[in-house]
Amino acid sequence: KHGKPVLVEMWTEKFFYFVLKWEFNFIDGLGKASALSTDQIDVENGNRYGIEFIDEKNSPQHPIILHNSPSGAIERIIYALLEKAAKDSKEGRKPQFPLWLAPTQVRIIPLNTEFDEFCKKLCEKLAVNNIRVDIDDRNESIGKRIREAEKEWIRYILVIGQKEANSQNLSIRDRKTGDVREISFDDFLNEINEQTKGKPFTGLNLPKYLSKRPQLMV
Repeated sequence: KHGKPVLVEMWTEKFFYFVLKWEFNFIDGLGKASALSTDQIDVENGNRYGIEFIDEKNSPQHPIILHNSPSGAIERIIYALLEKAAKDSKEGRKPQFPLWLAPTQVRIIPLNTEFDEFCKKLCEKLAVNNIRVDIDDRNESIGKRIREAEKEWIRYILVIGQKEANSQNLSIRDRKTGDVREISFDDFLNEINEQTKGKPFTGLNLPKYLSKRPQLMV
């Protein structure tokens, strides 16, 4: 049960190679429907391409072919996510990817080099819990580093200074809510795990230190 309307189209004649097809569609910003996933029951192409099987009477038969694409093309999935983000932006919400899919889930920003070692250990503690986390250790202002993290749609930003290094709690900037709040490390882990459980995971595909990453000159 998806709680969504269904459009049913029935034909009096068979115009296509399939007798039944269903689609999940996404409506984009222009009001256009695009199929994200589809299944088709194909009753013609087995004969057309000479595909056969031997039945229980030892006679050759042409099979019914199931065209099965429950997830759809990855390009269309990304397109739908970007369209949704664009819609959110137009309606005054910050665009973002689902947390499990975000290239970087948490960014740590040290106030200065004094807190680099603390940030390194915090990064390691998060990473071993299957969280994509990096450290912006570049010689840039705090404001610029926060702005650039926002431009990357990073959900959680942790700025680490003396207060945070001496505290048992983390001070996090949450892109989804727009709040800056304090939370314990364990509660922060639980919050992320609740949003990513049951989803696939892969680690960062870039160096965890932003200072080590290639810079694009435009």
